Amino acid sequence: MNMVNDVEMVVLADRNGRPAGSAPKASIHTSNTPLHFAFSCFLLDERGKLLVTRRALSKKTWPGVWTNSFCGHPAPGETTFEAVERRNCQELGCEPGSLHGISAILPDFSYRAVDSSGIVENEICPVFVAHLKPGAALDPHPHEVDSHVWIDPE
Repeated sequence: MNMVNDVEMVVLADRNGRPAGSAPKASIHTSNTPLHFAFSCFLLDERGKLLVTRRALSKKTWPGVWTNSFCGHPAPGETTFEAVERRNCQELGCEPGSLHGISAILPDFSYRAVDSSGIVENEICPVFVAHLKPGAALDPHPHEVDSHVWIDPE
């Protein structure tokens, strides 16, 4: 888990993409966000449908925006694959072990973007695709996901 004394932590990065310490998540997403590690995941069901989600309106960054299936930040000492599994449970309410075939499709992706409120994302953010095991149920957390829909990716 990426908590230290009940504070969610993210791993900061230097300009060469190496870990350079950690900081509380709540303190880094500002108009001057430091480079840090994150990930984005696109989830497919057994029919090949793609899950897209609308971020909760209460989110600090990009509230109400339609986006990937889920995303997050690896914790200090946590692999990105472990973070994908953890955030699937936290954000989409899936049971642990409900994913299979997790693979990095854009392992070196990074970006910097500014949302409408001026909050900056500045992330080394590999993009993953994962498959939801047949029979696995979603129960999205309302503080994370406003709504969701399964679409044909074509």
